Amino acid sequence: MLFFTGSYPLLLDSKGRFVVPASFRKALADAGESELKITSHPDGCLRLYPRSVWQEVEQRMVEARFPGIERWRRVVFGNAWETLMDSAGRLLLSPELRAFAHMGKKIWMAGSGRYFEIWSEEGWQKQMDCNLVIVPVLPPEIQELLQ
Repeated sequence: MLFFTGSYPLLLDSKGRFVVPASFRKALADAGESELKITSHPDGCLRLYPRSVWQEVEQRMVEARFPGIERWRRVVFGNAWETLMDSAGRLLLSPELRAFAHMGKKIWMAGSGRYFEIWSEEGWQKQMDCNLVIVPVLPPEIQELLQ
């Protein structure tokens, strides 16, 4: 089963490419996952899914029935595109996706279980600061999961 953990500071080159960390490349290769899907996420980051995981997300999004789902589909599906790592282990982020996530030269890539999140440096720092503030008030059920 695919499961990604860890976070890495990375640099975008002049074409908007970054090198996927070796541990993530190895995990993807070991799982036979060469096709990836990248899209915007309402939290202000980008999400990068292995193809098999994306297919599950896609199915759940198509089957979902609740008020406002059309807007979420528009954000997720409307900004989704397929990508492949090149022979150097690089992925290209389109100018539109970089603009959506307010990305400069420095970015963060984080394993988030079955997918990856890609953040601007500022966005990642805000998330980490926010997490430090809420940790003391975690519900007991969450605290138990983290022990």
